[in-house]
Amino acid sequence: MIIKKPVTTEKAVRLLEAENIILFEVDVRAKKPEIKKAIEETFKIKVDKVRILSRKNKKFTYVRLNKKNLAIDLATKLGMI
Repeated sequence: MIIKKPVTTEKAVRLLEAENIILFEVDVRAKKPEIKKAIEETFKIKVDKVRILSRKNKKFTYVRLNKKNLAIDLATKLGMI
């Protein structure tokens, strides 16, 4: 399983609202194309860009969604908000 869980920090919620970006914790071995494909197939949404941050044996990914798909809607479905 590539996607572990969504991250619900204050910064993550701010990114949701301001920039249509949702933050996930992912498998350490996952690559950008694999993450993009997994998110698009799992949630049936279109991803514009994926950025990765590795820190303390964890990997986080910032996923910018297409303008047609709002990150707040996805966050509501996941129970983040």
